[in-house]
Amino acid sequence: MATKSVVAEVREITLAIELIELGARLQLLEAETSLSRDRLIKLYKELKGASPPKGMLPFSTDWFMTWQPNIHSSLFHGIYRFIDAHGGAGGTQSTIQAIVKSYRLYLEHAALYGDEPVLSLTRAWTLVRYFESGMLQTNACTRCGGRFVAHAYELRAGYVCGLCQPPSRAGKTRKAGASVGVSGEAGQFAA
Repeated sequence: MATKSVVAEVREITLAIELIELGARLQLLEAETSLSRDRLIKLYKELKGASPPKGMLPFSTDWFMTWQPNIHSSLFHGIYRFIDAHGGAGGTQSTIQAIVKSYRLYLEHAALYGDEPVLSLTRAWTLVRYFESGMLQTNACTRCGGRFVAHAYELRAGYVCGLCQPPSRAGKTRKAGASVGVSGEAGQFAA
């Protein structure tokens, strides 16, 4: 019988706690930790005081293409690319650690501008997986030069982002009068 490392188990539990606190779904926890489903459910109930939400994870890339989700997912992906390239000590950080760091920075940015985060941790994790599988890519806006999430193999000529050319109904929500979106500055998405 192989012996389990207590330190490795503590790391797994710590990661699971951090992911649950950030709003991770059970499927994400199962994919990123080696803890059993029963143990994850107990941990989730202990931390949140309720059972984990049921249902399937997002499975379509189309959600990331609509106006506001595209802006938020593009912001997150830009942060993630930077953290993944420069955030680890000698390249030793895992993908999930880079996602967690990037998601925390994304939340701070949204809070800085008084916006509610549009992207959940589960969607951010899914976004990274879509990029890794080649289903998504980034396109450069011809006006601001920012890089925005787009379907893979989509034509790139003349691409204009949702910040430079918002759709006619953009910002027509109840909160619209006080908030412009993530921010009016498209340049912060530049790579």
